[in-house]
Amino acid sequence: MRALLAFLRNTWRGLTAMRTALTLLFLLALGAMPGALLPQRSLNQQKVTEYIAEKGWWGGFLDRLQFFDVYASAWFSAVYVLLFVSLIGCLLPRTWEYFEQMRAKPVLTPRNLARMPHHASAESAASPDLVIAAAKRRLKGWRLVERAEEGGARSVSAERGFLRETGNLVFHFSLLGLLVAFALGKMFGYEGQVIVQSQGGQYCNSGVYNFDTFRPGLRVDGTDLNQFCVKVDDFHATYLHNGQAQTFQADIQYQSGDDLETGTWRPYPLQVNHPLRTAGDRLYLLGHGYTPLFTVTFPNGEVRTGSTQWRPVDELTLASEGATKFDPPGVTDDEQRRKNQLAITGLLAPTAVFQGELLDSAFPEARDPAVAVDVYRGDLGRDSGRGQSIFTLDPKVVKDGKVTKVARQNLKVGEEIKLDDGTAIRFDGVRDWVSLQVSHDPTQIYVLAFAVLVILGLVVSLTVKRRRIWVRATPQEDGRTVVEVGGLARTDQAGYGEEFGSLSRDLLKEES
Repeated sequence: MRALLAFLRNTWRGLTAMRTALTLLFLLALGAMPGALLPQRSLNQQKVTEYIAEKGWWGGFLDRLQFFDVYASAWFSAVYVLLFVSLIGCLLPRTWEYFEQMRAKPVLTPRNLARMPHHASAESAASPDLVIAAAKRRLKGWRLVERAEEGGARSVSAERGFLRETGNLVFHFSLLGLLVAFALGKMFGYEGQVIVQSQGGQYCNSGVYNFDTFRPGLRVDGTDLNQFCVKVDDFHATYLHNGQAQTFQADIQYQSGDDLETGTWRPYPLQVNHPLRTAGDRLYLLGHGYTPLFTVTFPNGEVRTGSTQWRPVDELTLASEGATKFDPPGVTDDEQRRKNQLAITGLLAPTAVFQGELLDSAFPEARDPAVAVDVYRGDLGRDSGRGQSIFTLDPKVVKDGKVTKVARQNLKVGEEIKLDDGTAIRFDGVRDWVSLQVSHDPTQIYVLAFAVLVILGLVVSLTVKRRRIWVRATPQEDGRTVVEVGGLARTDQAGYGEEFGSLSRDLLKEES
């Protein structure tokens, strides 16, 4: 039992040592690196799947080590918790010791000041009382205490630099507060992404079903989101000559608070890294793409339009792929309706260039859009009860022969393709869509405040130095007074020699 207690005591001492806290902080930063370098499931499941498939056994090994779920992994959480315990365990005793030192008086004047790292002495015609009074005036602002000694001698003990330990404690408590704020932000925050069409597309932050992807905190169930609505009027982008994006701006209108009751819309120019802050949330502009516009005229003369966003597959030229799907009109029989569904898939080029019949995009701006489409007819699986991507045609229905390719053709704006049953599909151009992200972090202000305090505490602890100085005035038989000045730096002595020299010269000059 005694051995067990000794082991636990030594383990606790080791865990709460400052060097252990610094080691755990380093491990936490090191452990966060895979989260920045590798795709994470919480952000993009598809990229994680592609990465594992591409890397083979190495990808599977990293997956078993939870490198694609870093911030939810057992090892990252263990380091995080141990860092909390270590910081608290080493800060509480240091704080109590700090308050004890603040209440304590400066230490007694050493008997032999000549043994101090810094020392100077001189004789004065003034009495010890006058010498000490002058010294106290010169040391104004220092914590000091005057003492009477044997033989009529008098001395002053003074010290300065307690702000160093204050800054040290502020730094470490702020670091602890920063970790707590981050943890609470992950618990009570949420983040969602949604694609909204320009030219009047709307989004309301009223429930998780309005998002394309939604990542709730551990204590968020999605039933009590902050209420606001956004309408995208237009989108503008500028590009460099090489196609690199220079500026993105979405001209939006938004409603929040009382505006939802009055129907008031407020304009806002939403730009990258310049979020809209409303209703306690932040709305970011992440990116944009294009939506091809198709008009389908069915054999019975009925006309339908399709405007489903396609996703970019080339970030430089914004060449995009997707699938626009239609149900046939005027068909009441479910089986016949499913057998005659249409899917328009292929490649969209904002600025089209052709190499023979092969379509490619030369520039991300929609200067001369064109599409290379494959048209499929059959049961698309939309009524199967299983979710499917809006960007692709389910490969299973193609493999099972439930759909048939009925046409392939390149189309420029205004051109159309005729199907074997008389259906006409016309390409009418493109429309911009924007990708928006809604972020809610109730601890954002606290994170900022703690981050500022961390920097301030670190600056104070690195610039302020603990030092002590003693002045002793000893009367002599001839009526003169021997004045001694001794100094000691409690921390790094760099720079204290100059300060002590200036102080000692002033003190001895006044009394000589």
